[in-house]
Amino acid sequence: MLQLSQRGVALPASPYRKLTPYADAARQRGLIVHPLNIGQPDIETPPAMLAAVQQASIEVLEYSPTAGYLSYRHKLAEYYQRLGLPVVPEDVLVTTGGSEAISFALLGCLDPGDEFIVPEPFYGPYAAFAVATGTHVVAVTARLEDNFALPPITDFERRITPRTKAILICSPNNPTGYVYSRAEMEQLKDLCLRHNLYLLSDEAYREFCYDAEYTSALHLQGADDHIVLLDTISKRYSACGARIGAIVTKNRALRDVFFKLAQLRVSPPGLGQLLAEAAADLPETYFDHTKAEYLARRDLMLRRMRAMPGVQVPTPSGAFYVIAHLPVDDADRFAQWLLESFSHHGQTLMISPASGFYATPGLGRQQVRLAYVVNQEVIGKAMDCLAAALEQYPGRTLE
Repeated sequence: MLQLSQRGVALPASPYRKLTPYADAARQRGLIVHPLNIGQPDIETPPAMLAAVQQASIEVLEYSPTAGYLSYRHKLAEYYQRLGLPVVPEDVLVTTGGSEAISFALLGCLDPGDEFIVPEPFYGPYAAFAVATGTHVVAVTARLEDNFALPPITDFERRITPRTKAILICSPNNPTGYVYSRAEMEQLKDLCLRHNLYLLSDEAYREFCYDAEYTSALHLQGADDHIVLLDTISKRYSACGARIGAIVTKNRALRDVFFKLAQLRVSPPGLGQLLAEAAADLPETYFDHTKAEYLARRDLMLRRMRAMPGVQVPTPSGAFYVIAHLPVDDADRFAQWLLESFSHHGQTLMISPASGFYATPGLGRQQVRLAYVVNQEVIGKAMDCLAAALEQYPGRTLE
């Protein structure tokens, strides 16, 4: 009998896609399924980005350079400079989405068997990338009661071992929406300097900060060789399908390693870079409407959820997700029940059980992640479904 790789078998299922077969079956039964499970915005991709591809004069769709088109890297560096980040084109390597940036960071900074520390709950695929790269997630737990603020720095320090090579953070955070303060970022930087660790900073949602000021890892002084910024255009321009990201560092030796990794996949998507380059020319005011719309959606979702008995939900300061505690016995069971056994006026909703965003067994069992990436009318209907479902669910824990 043919053997599967242990790595392949050990890969965890996506916490936000694993219920897709149940959602497909629900739609086949005629139900409307409101997708609050995944960060796929319904905001229109800027027409100028699409036009850049539609109007391009291309006779042969060639490989792009391994590091990405120099013209795009120049524009991306200028974008970072407008944010006060000291980035030049040579610091930037264009990746196939943010996912490849995460993969390159782990492959370039860690060896098999090494560890990286992550505050949990964290972006679920980090655990899968660890399995794929032979590295290990070490979780430090943030608490819903504290709005998922950065855990005490002593909790990080206690988990450092000889195999610890990096700390990985996401700010604004997916899945919690928490935005790390300048003081929290400085604490992390100082810890990395004391223990000679990399600080890997996933900043995919930087444009969407509502009640807190964005601080990039590259805003921090005196730690250039330690910092690796992970980025993507997917969320900020509602261009998830373009598959264009970036990995940015001022560490020259590390850049050389990332370049060799990039040579293995030859080049990042050429058409996607045309889209991304056009995005870099959008006016800075582009985000005003998008940010205001997400803020309105957030406030609507929070208002509706806080009116539901037994629901606890902190206010996310950024991104477009909330983590909520629900009065249910098991969020995984509840999420599947929504798709298999529940309907409200011919509708139901798809959510992400939060257990898939934790590494510590048992945590997140009564929590879910919801994405406010659909319009306010759909959010209203989805909240109607959630309220009705919490009243009808056989495993509700609210007395």
